[in-house]
Amino acid sequence: MSDVVAMAGQAYMRQLQAHPLRTKAITSGVLAGCSDAIAQKISGVPNLQRRRLLLIMLYGFAYAGPFGHFLHKLMDRFFKGKKGKETTAKKVLVEQLTASPWNNMMFMMYYGLVVEGRPFSQVKSKLKKDYASVQLTAWKFWPIVSWINYEYMPLQLRVLFHSFVASCWAVFLNLKAARSIATSKKA
Repeated sequence: MSDVVAMAGQAYMRQLQAHPLRTKAITSGVLAGCSDAIAQKISGVPNLQRRRLLLIMLYGFAYAGPFGHFLHKLMDRFFKGKKGKETTAKKVLVEQLTASPWNNMMFMMYYGLVVEGRPFSQVKSKLKKDYASVQLTAWKFWPIVSWINYEYMPLQLRVLFHSFVASCWAVFLNLKAARSIATSKKA
């Protein structure tokens, strides 16, 4: 079994080397889909909502993977040649003040507009209501992940690591969105 895992890991690394953007996009899409399937199961959805799952996978494939790919390349270029804990702290700070708020807003908007098919006015209202708590929660969690990512992960594996952790974070966001839907339906 360990030989199979090692061979799969080597094949993944070859794809990552030969086609970095494509590999990261596919990986992010698959992990986003897995997180949504888990979120649906945890939230008690009786039958897997395939449309929702595919739309979440699309988000990971078309947005999250490519965004992460270019973000980490840009950060590496911006901080080129700089090492040490102070540089890592600066990278984490820059990411948390720029990419984190943007990505949380984009996910919430995508989820409301595309996945749920809500009108913009409802999505805007939901953002006003929930965005601050989502972002504050993100700032309690993501700086640690970013620190580990910048301090210990090589550049080519940062999106994979981030996508894996993001799949766990997406379960949180999906469950928050599902709770909001349940509350709206009761009102």
